[in-house]
Amino acid sequence: MKGPLAYLSAFALYTFAASVSAVSPITTHVLDAKLGLPGSGVPITLKVTAGVIARCTTDADGRCNSLLPDSYVLKRGVYTAFYPFADITFEIETPAPHYHIPLNLAPYSFTTYRGS
Repeated sequence: MKGPLAYLSAFALYTFAASVSAVSPITTHVLDAKLGLPGSGVPITLKVTAGVIARCTTDADGRCNSLLPDSYVLKRGVYTAFYPFADITFEIETPAPHYHIPLNLAPYSFTTYRGS
């Protein structure tokens, strides 16, 4: 039996890492991988297939520790994927004959980079 999919999206180009919190069963920690600093002030939206269940903005440390409302109950189930999709946005500053954009997938993470 499949449970509802949960989507977490940030409206900035940041890298996500899990954080531990006693406040909410779902948290996020946004890091600016280029600067090596917390991603503060990033709007976060938590969704299930039925719609938005929570919104927050990351604090000075790049965290949303109270993202999931107290009224929402996590349910046991088999989920189709931790990340059901990965959008990759890239900029072409100097046109080249070829752009290789690898996508590395793992059960709980994904990374991408400009390849050769």
